[in-house]
Amino acid sequence: MSKKSKCLGALVFALFVISCQKQESSNSSTTSKENAVSLRKSSLMKKPATAMTATMHIFATGLNNPRGLEFGPDGNLYVAEGGIGGVNSTVGQCLQVPFPVGPYLGSPTGAGVSMISPAGVRTVVTNSLPTSSANEIIGGDVEGVADVAFIGNTLYALIAGAGCSHGVTSMPNGIVRRNSDGTWTMIADISSWLMAHPVAHPEEEDFEPDGTPYSMEVVRGDFYVVEPNHGDFIKVTTDGTITRVADISATQGHVVPTALAYKGNFFIGNLHPFPIVDGSSNIYKVNPGGEVKIWATGLTTVLGLVIDKRDRMYVLENTVGSPSGFPTPGLGQVIRIDPSGNKTTIATGLSLPTGMTMGPDGNLYVSNWGFSPAAIGGGQVVKIDL
Repeated sequence: MSKKSKCLGALVFALFVISCQKQESSNSSTTSKENAVSLRKSSLMKKPATAMTATMHIFATGLNNPRGLEFGPDGNLYVAEGGIGGVNSTVGQCLQVPFPVGPYLGSPTGAGVSMISPAGVRTVVTNSLPTSSANEIIGGDVEGVADVAFIGNTLYALIAGAGCSHGVTSMPNGIVRRNSDGTWTMIADISSWLMAHPVAHPEEEDFEPDGTPYSMEVVRGDFYVVEPNHGDFIKVTTDGTITRVADISATQGHVVPTALAYKGNFFIGNLHPFPIVDGSSNIYKVNPGGEVKIWATGLTTVLGLVIDKRDRMYVLENTVGSPSGFPTPGLGQVIRIDPSGNKTTIATGLSLPTGMTMGPDGNLYVSNWGFSPAAIGGGQVVKIDL
């Protein structure tokens, strides 16, 4: 693991700031017997993308730092929101996130979940979940609810903006369940588990004790969660039992894993350390036994993954071609990787996108303006017609 390089400029998103180091990744040579998505590894290595034009339009507005999103069994779209940030300090009470990202300011409420109808009408499901703000000197990252998922008709939310190191003492980071009366119950304390089960290669100079879990998928009734700051990939049962699927830091180093999809194997995209280098992000395949290997290369700042019924993978890239080397509005895009390995640019012109899902109509829905000061009240969901 290489030494941390000096961070550059004022950063606006802690998920990105945690990767302000240059580091080489080692490749795992492990193999998987499960090949539900039958792509040839050799065809995926830095293959250039062709371009096509998909129609895009704003589907919903008025969101606060929108992140992960998922269609519910009722046909409505549910969107995780980072919220509005906090004002409460816990300096002196617990280990803080190092400067310049920390110390955080937190609030027990202010983040939540919105429901978007098929007509694009937004309804607030809750705004009573914890939210936190990174050190305002660097531009005010906001963390809160990172992702949502359903088991049956029950809604679950992944909390990323809580815990003492984020200025919130009332709740840790973890998974919460929405009850029939509208209240929420914590089913799994991810903060405590991360502290008790350190990864092999944490980034010490930019370490968040409570973690910043980012993506969540449900597979056969269990939750699978990617945590980027520690570089961890965990399984969480509905009774709160947490086990490690793979310590990604152990074989890949500090690559900041973010996006998650499942099709026989797990597929994880990474953000990669800053400054942004186009083509430096990968897709990793993790088999059910926890073996990690690089599956596709030549991508950039990956924050979302979707696999369709034809085994085509859609990759959400937050920023490509940034002149500053940092996240830039208008430079987000979606790439499609076909089973043959061909890459096609599906959509461009997205602004700081943070999450993506596929709707029952076969179209993509993307959280746009997912961070930055403009994302408080200015967050969007963009529909990409395929």
